[in-house]
Amino acid sequence: MPDNPVDKTPDNRGTAPSPSLLAHGAEQLSHILVDAYNADLRNAEGFVGDRASKRAFQSKLDDWREQLAKTGEDPLGDTPSEELSKKQLDKILTDGDPEAAGMLHSVIEEFAQEFAAVIRRFLRLKEWKKTERIVIGGGLRQSRIGELAIGRAGVILKAAGCEVELRPIRNEPDHAGLIGCVHLVPSWILTGHDSLLAVDIGGSNLRAGIVELHSKKKPDLAAASVGRFELWRHRDDEPSRADAVERLIAMLNDLIKRAAKDELTLAPFIGIGCPGVIRPDGSIERGGQNLPGNWEHKSFNLPHLLRAGIPRIAGHETVVVMHNDAVVQGLSELPFMQDIKHWGVLTIGTGLGNAHFTNRESAADSDPDKEKDKKS
Repeated sequence: MPDNPVDKTPDNRGTAPSPSLLAHGAEQLSHILVDAYNADLRNAEGFVGDRASKRAFQSKLDDWREQLAKTGEDPLGDTPSEELSKKQLDKILTDGDPEAAGMLHSVIEEFAQEFAAVIRRFLRLKEWKKTERIVIGGGLRQSRIGELAIGRAGVILKAAGCEVELRPIRNEPDHAGLIGCVHLVPSWILTGHDSLLAVDIGGSNLRAGIVELHSKKKPDLAAASVGRFELWRHRDDEPSRADAVERLIAMLNDLIKRAAKDELTLAPFIGIGCPGVIRPDGSIERGGQNLPGNWEHKSFNLPHLLRAGIPRIAGHETVVVMHNDAVVQGLSELPFMQDIKHWGVLTIGTGLGNAHFTNRESAADSDPDKEKDKKS
């Protein structure tokens, strides 16, 4: 059984085959369409998304520190900007020296202006033109500074007549990148199980976790949460590609043992969020340049390797599905997006991850009162 079954058999009417709901990098999932992801918007200066990344924020912070240091002392002292944690900056913003806090507010304002401009560029894309709401995830969102930047960008857009709503991602972004995996597969695969294995691969870290479904509490999986998880900061170790895969398989096997001890019933499924454009066969077309080794080579296929390393889970053949990491992080919001139809996700990290979705059936479509309003 292949890890990526694709239906290539045409129906009796001679029409094109239906897309598989278990395809890697799929455009069509059970409850949602992935309109676009990993858009590489460029201008004369390079990638547009780089203007709204973690590096861009640090660059603006450095600029302000240099300007103030010319007329006196740097309000943040001698510590390099990249070594200041989000918690440290948040504390300065709320309880620190007024000048240092004022400088951070200036950085937030400049970043928010750039972020709003980048969002307007995305909204000009064909796939993004009907966008009603954008969820903001990624590492910067995990801070008060990030939340203020998101809020300020939203105000800037509304003042300019753009009605799109910006909303910080609901779950902690590190967890959202795992929780979203529950929506990569049809619900029948999860029937009779209370949890699954999920993987979130990043340019610096690799996370693997057990996502508990809590489907009895919320059938739409809105209550899904991360239980046990393991984190490996691979950038510190600089492993080879083979070492990275071996380490990931070991992490997943440890989690399988932990699930058994916790008396969880794992579904025979591993969901993966990975940077880049994901081909239907599970290889990476582009965008994996920050991962350890060459992950973009056509001969490298992570889903195949994981299935070979973990062929069965609880006696059943393992199914592995991989999609773009921004797509997966965005999917964690799916249960909370049923009041609209067109929405997107932007993840502020090393770069600016992006994806756009259309709900296949939203509450707005199925609400009988709204249907009456339309007819009247």
